[in-house]
Amino acid sequence: MQMIEVTANSVEAAIDKGLAELKARPGEVVVEVLEEPNTGLFGFGAREARVRLVLIGNRAQAESEAVDYENQAAEEPRSSAPSPGLSDEELDEDAQVGKQVLEDLLERMGVDARIAVQRADDDDESDDPHWMLNISGDRVNRLIGRRGETLSSLQHIVRLICSRRLERRANIIVDAGGYKSGRSKRLRGLANRMAKQAVQQGRTITLEPMHPNERRIIHLTLRGRNDVMTQSVGEGRGRKVTIVPR
Repeated sequence: MQMIEVTANSVEAAIDKGLAELKARPGEVVVEVLEEPNTGLFGFGAREARVRLVLIGNRAQAESEAVDYENQAAEEPRSSAPSPGLSDEELDEDAQVGKQVLEDLLERMGVDARIAVQRADDDDESDDPHWMLNISGDRVNRLIGRRGETLSSLQHIVRLICSRRLERRANIIVDAGGYKSGRSKRLRGLANRMAKQAVQQGRTITLEPMHPNERRIIHLTLRGRNDVMTQSVGEGRGRKVTIVPR
């Protein structure tokens, strides 16, 4: 997948600049706003907007490749070796489509890996039932990236393709080597430890900057407690969670 980051004085200008560099149309990219612009105070502390554009190819080409892939899949028998996780018969439509899309993407990326499909914990990223597609194999760590950024981009593309095929939102999480599962457990433990510390010391605890889904895990972990409350503060990549004793 081709991906670039662009800065400009506004989000719209950054997107236009990125589209020009990629020679792409709006429907051919996935856009993620990394930082909103800030004019600062009297010009001090000003910063430009920063966006990430991921090229996914034009719709006609994508649909043509999808048809070719599906025809090939129908003609060639699948391996009879058992796959990890739940069997295909135990998966609903979201999980089946998600697994097929991810397998196709990994093959096109030249990644030799296995995909285990399981139901994800309800409090990881969504209140709706969703599926975890965990990638395992040699050198899958390269799919994670710094602080999971590459993995987040891969998940975004899988969800986009699945939602287009299903014609509705696809409740799918993509993991690699159990990175997200382990990270979720550590974040829940961190949330409870810092909440205890906030109550004992009677002061607000501020956590390190986190991605939106990680901040959400903190909020969900502590939302049932009556001795603390959580708030998100800051902007862009510097946004973080504070734990405030009631």
